[in-house]
Amino acid sequence: MGHVWDAEVSVSIRQAEKLIESQFPALIPADIKIIDYGFDNTVMKVNQDWIFRFPRREVAVKLIETEGKLLPLLAERKLGLQFPVPVYYGKPSSLYRWPFLGYRFVDGTIPSRANRVKREGESALKMAQFLKKLHGTNGMEARERGVPDDELDRLNVEKRVPVLQANMKEIKELNLFHQIGRLEEYLKRLPNEPLPREATLVHGDLHFKNIVVNTEGNVSGVIDWGDVHLGQRAVDLNVIFSFLTPEGREWFLEEYGEVRAIELEYARFKAIYTNVVLLLYGYHEKQFHTEVEARNSLELALT
Repeated sequence: MGHVWDAEVSVSIRQAEKLIESQFPALIPADIKIIDYGFDNTVMKVNQDWIFRFPRREVAVKLIETEGKLLPLLAERKLGLQFPVPVYYGKPSSLYRWPFLGYRFVDGTIPSRANRVKREGESALKMAQFLKKLHGTNGMEARERGVPDDELDRLNVEKRVPVLQANMKEIKELNLFHQIGRLEEYLKRLPNEPLPREATLVHGDLHFKNIVVNTEGNVSGVIDWGDVHLGQRAVDLNVIFSFLTPEGREWFLEEYGEVRAIELEYARFKAIYTNVVLLLYGYHEKQFHTEVEARNSLELALT
């Protein structure tokens, strides 16, 4: 049985070279290497200065098109952290049937590969300031750029519990998480009070693979905006639990402002749900650093 992250199309380095050089002569000769791949995109570094993302699944095509329209608008808002703004807009061709994007490289390292990561203090403040500005963005402007509503109903606990239970069962069988008992206890106290519908602009997929830290270990950027949508801000607030320490959470909330207790409950659920998936992803894809960081993030989320 396949996994949700399995690719429908995998772009090779040679294929990417032909696509980039044929459409963007300024990048010839294109020195390319694959630096990561996620559920939706293969990520390649080009000539040291550029990042190109190629959809791996058809569902990601609309997402990357939305990025291309929205991120230039957000660049004008000065959100406080770096994020990739598209410069090169690749078109479908006989070589590759989907659009693709090229962005200026965002300096830094994802936490799973960083030498040090700070999870309180400046990191907490920067993340709070960034999310406060992002969540304060005019939703109508975002909608005009093609940003969708939360079509996946990401915080629907009832719909996601069976998936969470199945993933936890696999984690237990593979002995991937020594605190599985705490996870099982968490299932007994899931949030059940409904959240009011909102149309807040959210990143939508804020976890350690999409956060960048600088050489000091402080948060410096946010990448991969494919899940951006208009919905409930608790989706993004999961980072309070999956990335920050308890002390860092206090720093964050003091800077960000008031958050309802029910929002925090759903934020914790999102943190746990996402990192259970990432733990299995890291294991099956043999990404050791991802597996370790997902385990760390789960431990934080349960704290």
